[in-house]
Formats: sequence, C-alpha cells, structure tokens
Amino acid sequence: MTGPGATGPDVTEPDVTGPDVLDLWEHSVREHAGGPALVTPHRVLTYRDADRLTDAWAAFLAEHGAGPGELVGLAFGDPARTVLGMLAALKAGAGFTVLDDRLPPAARTALLARTGAVVWLGDGAHAPEEACVPHGPAEDADVTAPARPVRRADGSDVAYVLFTSGSTGRPKGTVVERDALRRFAAAVASRLELTARDRWLQVASLGFDVLIEEVFPAFAAGAAVVCREDTRALDAEELHIALTRTRTTVVELSTQYWLEYARWLDGSGTATPETLRTVVVGGERMDPVPYRRWQARQPAALAHVYGLTECTVSSTFYTGLLPSDAEEVPLGSALQDVEISIRQDGRPVPDGGTGEIHIGGPLLARGFLDDEEATARRFVPDPYAGTPGGRVYLTGDLGRIDADGQLVFLGRVDDQVKIRGHRLEPARVERALCEGGGVGQAVVFPDPETGTVLWAFTVPADPAAAPLPGEAVRLTGADRDALVVPLEAQLPDWAVPRVLYRVSVLPKNPHGKVDKRRLATWAAAASAASGAPASAAAPVPEAAGTEQEPLGTVLALFREVLDAPALGPDDNFFDHGGQSLLALRLLARLRESRPDAAGLRASALFTAPTPRLFADALAGLAVARP
Repeated sequence: MTGPGATGPDVTEPDVTGPDVLDLWEHSVREHAGGPALVTPHRVLTYRDADRLTDAWAAFLAEHGAGPGELVGLAFGDPARTVLGMLAALKAGAGFTVLDDRLPPAARTALLARTGAVVWLGDGAHAPEEACVPHGPAEDADVTAPARPVRRADGSDVAYVLFTSGSTGRPKGTVVERDALRRFAAAVASRLELTARDRWLQVASLGFDVLIEEVFPAFAAGAAVVCREDTRALDAEELHIALTRTRTTVVELSTQYWLEYARWLDGSGTATPETLRTVVVGGERMDPVPYRRWQARQPAALAHVYGLTECTVSSTFYTGLLPSDAEEVPLGSALQDVEISIRQDGRPVPDGGTGEIHIGGPLLARGFLDDEEATARRFVPDPYAGTPGGRVYLTGDLGRIDADGQLVFLGRVDDQVKIRGHRLEPARVERALCEGGGVGQAVVFPDPETGTVLWAFTVPADPAAAPLPGEAVRLTGADRDALVVPLEAQLPDWAVPRVLYRVSVLPKNPHGKVDKRRLATWAAAASAASGAPASAAAPVPEAAGTEQEPLGTVLALFREVLDAPALGPDDNFFDHGGQSLLALRLLARLRESRPDAAGLRASALFTAPTPRLFADALAGLAVARP
C-alpha cells in the first residue's frame, strides 16, 4: 500500500507530556496485565495480549502515514477487530472513523471520500478495496511485537470522527478530540463504578457513537469488553442468552430494544442474569410505567442516559429509583466535566424553568468535519462560561432542572424526531419522496403507537390519482416500491418510511401546521375498512391440528404486529413496515402462543419474510426437533 506519508513518522520525536486517553489504557495494562481486556467467542485477549497486538498494528499504521491529525478508517465485520483498530489508531497518534456496514452503497462511497482516511483497515463486505488487516504477534506469544511509535499526539488532536444521522441533509462528521475522549472514559467509569471485574457486552452498531461508551470506559477501569462474532441484531432471547453465557455485568440498549427485552423477561417469567448488574438505556424518551415495573421486578439496575454525538456520547446519567409520582424518567445529572444549563434566547432561565438544553465543558467536540458554517451555528461562544473561550452546544432539546437537580426532557425545539435512536429531520425524507416524481407533497412522522416505524403520507402530483377527501389509501406492491426503492438507495434503513399512504390533501391544524393526528385517524379508518374483507381476500385455514394451523397463527401475528389486517400469506414483512424491533416483537408474541417457536430467531425473517415461508420455517424446526 502506498500513500501520503508512506515512509512513516519520525519515531524519535519527543513524547507529549500532557495527559492522554492512552494513559488510561496503559494504567490498566500495568495493573491488570493478565486480566481479560477483550472477550470474543473464540478467544480471550488479556490486557498484555491486546497491548502487544495493537502495538504491532500501530507500527503498521505509522508506516502507512497514520499520525496526529490523520484518520484511520475501520471497516471490519468483526466487532473485536474494530475495537483493536480503534486502539491501534490512537497508539499511532491518529484518530479513527468507523464505516457503518448498514449504509447504502452511495452513502458509503460519499463517506469514504469525505473522511480522507490515510489508511483503511478492514475485511468486511462493506470495506473499500484498499482495506487490509495488519499482522501482529497475537497468534505466537514468543514473537516480539514491533515497538509502536512514540506518542506525539496532543490532547487537542483528533481521537475519532463519527457521523451523525444527517438529519438536515448529508450526515455530519463529528470531530472529537483526545482530551474529550479521555475525560469521557474516566467520567463514565467513575459514574458506573466500573472495576476490573466488570464485563461490558458490545451490542451497538459499529457506526453508532454508543460504541465509544461500550469500549473506552471499560478499558479505563481495567474491565473487559465482550464482543460478539458479528454485528447481527440479537432478538430478546438471544440477548439474554449472550448476557448469561458471557457473564456480562453491564450492557447498553436503546430505549426500544430495552422495552422488547423487558417484555420478553415479563412474558417468560425470567429475571435478568445473575451477573448482570447494570443496564444502560437511552436514545429516546422513557415511559415511567415500564421503568418502574423493571425496578420492581428485575435485579439488574437501570441507568438512564442522555447525550449527543457532538458532546462525546453521554452527558447525563440517572441511576436512582423512580418516585411513584414522577411523570417523566429524569435524564439525570451531569457527568464530571459536563456543564448543563437551561436557557431561553441564550439566557439562563430561573430554577425549574423550561428552555433549550445547552451543554458546555471540555467534552464538547471540536465541531463538524469540513463544515465551519454548521459548527458555528451549533457550537457557540458561551458568555456565561467560567473560563475564557468557553463554548456551549445548542442541543435543540427542551428541558428543565427539577427540584432534585435532575435534568428532565420535555421535547424538541424544532421538528426533529427520534427514530430507533437516531435523530432525523423529516423534511429530508419528505424532499426525497417528492424528488422522484409523482408526489406533489409529503409528510413523514413516526407511527403514533410505537414510534419505531416512519409513516409517510403523500399527495399525488396528479389530482386525478388522489383518493377522496378525508381518505387515506395504504400503498402496496408496485405503488409502494416506486417510492421506497429510490429512498433505500440513498437513506439508511431506519430513515426509510415503511408504511405509506396516499391522501388528497395534507390537513392543517388551527396553527397552520400539518395535522398529524387527523392523518393518523384517516390511517386507522383505512385499516378498519380493510379489516373486514381481509379474511375473504386472503383465506387461510386455521383449524387446530391441521398442517395449515401454523400458517394461521403466524399470519394473525404478522397482521397484529404490522397493524395490517389485510396482509396476505405471501406478503413481505419488510414491505409492510417491518423492521428489526418489530421482528423482535413478532417473535415474542409467537413464543407466547406456540412453545415450539422457542428455537426460532428474528433473523429467520430475512430468509423467510412472508407468513407462509415463516410458518414453513416453524414447521421445519418442529420436524428437526427430536
């Protein structure tokens, strides 16, 4: 491989004496050399093993131009190698970026160009052609690892660049510096009281900033990061099995994922594994009812977190018992080195007042990659900062500080929404729907019941194609594909509407905004109207004890979970609004009614996405069972 700086940095250059994120790693190597650092399905790497291996990788990276101010790209399909690559890049003095394997090809190509990584490591199907896997001494304990370059990086040098959801257009690359990462790792390790006995299971998507929280606080405490074999989503039962088998003590789940796990535990009468002590939950608003139910029934404690990529992952933690009269689950109190304030029009509000949440302190990111305008708009000078040159990040979230000093979330200042843990400005999707032709207007919002699926209501450009006023017609087949397929080529999966309706007009409320409640009412009426003839349109024998009985049960559950009464036995789950979280719900409901479904996994939906095929998979499981 050749490229800029291929001769490597001068390894004799003096070390920088300031504190660095690697100091935390090196302390753990000294104190816990023989303890587990990285646990994989095939191997356990001790801190000594991982240190030697990443030294060798860092030397390789330095030879290929990695150093302060440069980025190393990571595109592994293996989470463990991703973690090793992150550490090796930091050892080379460089920062890292992780390429999300879920991105569509066009978005992936654009991000490859934007990062300008000096070298790419990876072996995943999504990796660029030039990516490689460096060799190291891990397989032979007698081989001496090459000495890594003397660290030349400063605390203000880049540690990593991760891309946000791109809510207002193309995704923004958030540049986080080494000192911010160091402070963050130490603060989370302290707040969660992590020790060398802890094991943190890595479950987040590799392009998501939660990955940072799963790795660096654990390393700061001398704890182990537990990696799965691949990035495949686990259903609730698979998660429980993984937590139990790996003796995990800490895991972080998105709000919706946690809800699915909580439902599965309740439905199966199961408690969290004995070793699991803390479940970190965040990403979306938390309903107090399931939160209290968990705290009353489950031995594992909850930690409710709030934060943004631009502020180094998480800024606040709530770990208390929720009072019986609390109407919201608090976001908690600030981490060390994080400054939280509530302001209106840039001025702090009185205690208990409502305003926009502002985040300040040394954990703020440097800004957005190659986007000075966006950086200046969201990272602004703070006239109330205690130190000269202080900045504050405008979150766009509404909140207040309650009487106990806890931050409480109250909604969004603007029209952004959270969908499956990602921030999205619906206008981005609405514009894309209208660009393809045939659509004159569109509005997009999460489904009112679960908030996990995007709904789209479109007004056809040709009035002759519009339904009657006050009606919503659900799009299926070729009509639906004509709108969805172009979106899938340019948007991540979670940003693509899966349930689409055609209406004659977008109704407005008295404030002049689109009346989403009325649209939801029209959609409910459409579902109710289609429910009556559904059995006639797609008859399915459901007599118990017959070969057709599994299909009847499966079809009924598909219809229930997707809220699609007219769904037929050969209709595709993913074409009618299905996604990973709804797949988890489908499996949970199926196991409640059919004990023989215990061995079936949500991943089976990808190969058997229709009720008929899924029923066949269930029947095949029964035949294979002795």
